[in-house]
Amino acid sequence: MKRLALISCLILCSVLSALAQAEIKFEKVTHNFGTFSEDSPKVTTSFKFTNVGDAPLVINQAVASCGCTVPEYTKAPVKPGESGEIKVTYNGAGKFPGHFKKSITVRTNGKVEMTRLYIEGDMTEATKK
Repeated sequence: MKRLALISCLILCSVLSALAQAEIKFEKVTHNFGTFSEDSPKVTTSFKFTNVGDAPLVINQAVASCGCTVPEYTKAPVKPGESGEIKVTYNGAGKFPGHFKKSITVRTNGKVEMTRLYIEGDMTEATKK
């Protein structure tokens, strides 16, 4: 009888933990820096998100498509209902002026495991002195 109760309890706990899942929801997935000068080639933005699931959300990885783009994110789990942000910096130093579009791939333990964020803008030539 004890064995049956223990097995039933383990099965119930397994089913309930499988149903609990994190889910990330971003306020926006694209950001346009507009036009900025090569004189100040570093621009930064933040992508704010909320864990709308019912389990802690863990960002496993945020990888940019280019070395000129650096994402920063919290390594701590985000509790259900709480928010966080991924800060993204583009550094156009040494790059040709003009339009750019870069992606950041975010991997989580959430219901949707992968999300892509995008940044773009136009860097103009430095002013001649």
